[in-house]
Amino acid sequence: MASGPPAPPARAISSTPKMSWWSRLFAPGPARPGESFGAPGQGRSLAISVVTSIGLLLLWHIVTWLEWLPPLFLPSPATVWNKAVEVVTEGFGGATLWVHTWTSMQRVFGAFFLALITAIPIGVLMGVNRFVRGIFDPPLEFYRPIPPLAYLPLMVIWFGIGEETKIIVIFLAIFAPMALNARAGVRSVSIEQIHAAYSMGATRAQVIWHVVVKGALPEILTGMRIGIGFGWTTLVAAELVAAQAGLGAMIQQASDFLGTDVVFLGIVAIGVIAYVFDLLMRILERWLVPWKGQV
Repeated sequence: MASGPPAPPARAISSTPKMSWWSRLFAPGPARPGESFGAPGQGRSLAISVVTSIGLLLLWHIVTWLEWLPPLFLPSPATVWNKAVEVVTEGFGGATLWVHTWTSMQRVFGAFFLALITAIPIGVLMGVNRFVRGIFDPPLEFYRPIPPLAYLPLMVIWFGIGEETKIIVIFLAIFAPMALNARAGVRSVSIEQIHAAYSMGATRAQVIWHVVVKGALPEILTGMRIGIGFGWTTLVAAELVAAQAGLGAMIQQASDFLGTDVVFLGIVAIGVIAYVFDLLMRILERWLVPWKGQV
């Protein structure tokens, strides 16, 4: 009995489901040297961020162009841009935008530097010494949830209305998250690493510096990023006290005269500066702690 033509070989059925374009867009990229498997590619993340920013600007333009909200509530991007050019060249409240920006940056980053040299050592000592933790933990946990506007009048009574008061208020807002993150980072260091260092003949100071501090560095850097965010948040409150210049003072003066375009300009300026600083902190983090997320 003649047999028919041989049957075609059966096609292998792929066990991998077909991905949609939306799934492919947000799927994790391939692992690269020095990068954990499944971490999204930096280029793809940047592209998504750019598209998101453009989309928000476009949405802002459409809402104002269709007049869904009155200009008093939401000025258009073009209006804010024109006001920015005017404030840069002619000024607002007796100072140009550059003067306002530089004054605020001096206050915020001055307070940030003071917190950097005080909060991190105290946080590390709180993590390694129970006596130091018992001293600083109650006041930190007590004032940390208090909003700066609550103790701002007290700072004015104690220190007056000069530049010191503004820096102290911003410093207090930055100090707590930086110190607590440093303490949490120290407490997260593996006890096996500490014992291994001691077994190899390391002194207590060497263990604290080479094992504890370096192991806590990811949390310390995170505390710095959180702290600078609190600093910019507190800036507007700090500049309520007899400030002649500063982005917070500019926003406050504009709100008194319903200058929504200037308010938006101040908000955008603060957001851009804070975002650029955060990007720099991310670069510093990748340089100092390349092992983060790998173990």
